[in-house]
Amino acid sequence: MIGKILGALVGRRLAGRNSGAGGALIGAAIPMIARRGLGPLGLALGAGWAVKKLYDRRGRRTPVAPRVDL
Repeated sequence: MIGKILGALVGRRLAGRNSGAGGALIGAAIPMIARRGLGPLGLALGAGWAVKKLYDRRGRRTPVAPRVDL
């Protein structure tokens, strides 16, 4: 239900002043595109975040040689 309402609002914005069937079609297509496209995108972003966390954690555990200033 919320997806349909958001799709209608976005469709109205994208259609501009000449709203009508074009805006309705855009509004109907947006939730469908979001369902198919945002799942894999969210999975990729989540995997990238997890890899970065592991990389950062691994970097903290490696010992660093003390710096000697002469």
